[in-house]
Amino acid sequence: MMECMWVRSVLATSLLFLTVATAAAQYGIVDYVRIALAQGNPAAAQEALNSYRNERGSTPEYLEAYSWLAREALSRGDYERASSDAKEIRGMVAEQLKGRSLDSDPHLPMALGAALEVQAQSLAEQGKRAEAVALLRSALVTYGKTSIRSRLQKNLNLLSFVGRLAPALHEEEFLGSKPPSLAQLKGSPILLFFWAHWCADCKAEAPIITQLRSEFAPKGLKVIGPTQLYGYTAQIEHALPSDEIQYIDAVRHRFYSGLLDMPVPISKYNFDTYGASTTPTLVLIDRAGRIAMYHPGALAYSDLRAQIEKVVAR
Repeated sequence: MMECMWVRSVLATSLLFLTVATAAAQYGIVDYVRIALAQGNPAAAQEALNSYRNERGSTPEYLEAYSWLAREALSRGDYERASSDAKEIRGMVAEQLKGRSLDSDPHLPMALGAALEVQAQSLAEQGKRAEAVALLRSALVTYGKTSIRSRLQKNLNLLSFVGRLAPALHEEEFLGSKPPSLAQLKGSPILLFFWAHWCADCKAEAPIITQLRSEFAPKGLKVIGPTQLYGYTAQIEHALPSDEIQYIDAVRHRFYSGLLDMPVPISKYNFDTYGASTTPTLVLIDRAGRIAMYHPGALAYSDLRAQIEKVVAR
């Protein structure tokens, strides 16, 4: 992570001294656009995209870079522009997919996943929630067996998950204590903490969850920490499942010492079902077994505590 921050710092500094074309060619159009937007310079990002497209065409890398402009429009509330960009990206991705699969190039799923996310969120923000849900459900039918499945499910869950019965977890493979089923825990509030062995934000969230579990355990709070295999470790680029599980256990002991008795089911199914493409993903389930909070990303102690208090009090 420190290396990533250093690289971005160098890139950001370089933008001050290089022409748009030179910087975009030297560092890659995706990084250039992201840094230009982070610096509040969408004009430079657009200029770089136009220059790149004129020279190389609408490559998968171009489409991923373009998706960051769509995200930026969404973030500043320009829903018409965000939706228009997202639709154009989807059309260009469709052209790229004639004769090849979505996951044949790593830039394509990033571009399409972002475009669908932006379009759905733009629709929802404009009061068209039903259209957003229909869009995501249709995309899940089309792309449910690709790498963007969990991202699509995450966005669908953000619009429709709260209030539904929590889906059952797959618990056949696990670390720590044997996971009880959600049905067995009905009557207790439950916090699901989806984490990944490579995730720095998950490690930072662990002490918060440890503290909150200590505070609310007397009121019945249970914590389960689902994770999944990613096919690699810090030392092995292509790891066997047995090697990765051993590595996950080592990470658990080093960074999650306060949660060693937390059941850790290991299953891609759980991540797909709960749309945990973002780690951590935090899910609160009430005493009736229904989703009370669905939050992709980390939460501060005070924010998560307030949510748990609501669930415990019901």
